[in-house]
Amino acid sequence: MEKIKSAIKKIPLLGNIATYFYRKINGIPTFRTSGQYWEKRYKLGGNSGAGSYNILAEYKAEVINEFIKGKDIETVIEFGSGDGNQLKYLNFKSYIGFDISKTAIDLCRKLYESDSTKRFEVRESYNEEKADLILSLDVIYHLIEDATYFDYMEKLFSSSNKYVLIYSSNIEEQENNNLVAHIKHRKFTNWVEQNAPNFKMIEHIPNKYPFNGNNKISSFADFFIFQIQD
Repeated sequence: MEKIKSAIKKIPLLGNIATYFYRKINGIPTFRTSGQYWEKRYKLGGNSGAGSYNILAEYKAEVINEFIKGKDIETVIEFGSGDGNQLKYLNFKSYIGFDISKTAIDLCRKLYESDSTKRFEVRESYNEEKADLILSLDVIYHLIEDATYFDYMEKLFSSSNKYVLIYSSNIEEQENNNLVAHIKHRKFTNWVEQNAPNFKMIEHIPNKYPFNGNNKISSFADFFIFQIQD
């Protein structure tokens, strides 16, 4: 299948047609930027994806809640809060969720309107807030523009007082797969080494459910936990 995809993409017209029908069949909205993609996705009734639901959501919560308890974390900021479903599984004392999609933020505000420990803002409203733990869950490989990626990474680490916890793939993309245009893999640990030398990776947790082709029950993301060094 991958050989067929590669061959099709080498033929400009066929590649464009294949991409169009693949996105149409799978309900993938057309877009120019990652921000446009997610806003359209939520407006059309889509959600944050399989990774924020069911077995994968439970697995992420298991790891994160154990870390929160062990490190006695008081405050949490998440960049990429999505539709808020993953948050249902997490135990936080004080939480701020930022997202690029206004529709997603509206969904979260409604979902948690009676919970005073949680606050949600569009990413443009970020005002130098800081927290003990900064979360990035299934976000980095969705940042298809370099400028967006660089800005996102800078916010992750500059807003942390103690820890940054990232759940993502960590590989260099050899060839951007146009059929899955809202995904771009990056070896983000290279960015951390070069741009956040005051942080050290203290733990890498391989996924309990490594990717097997079914994104509802498996993932190519691992946990990477960083701590600021005095």
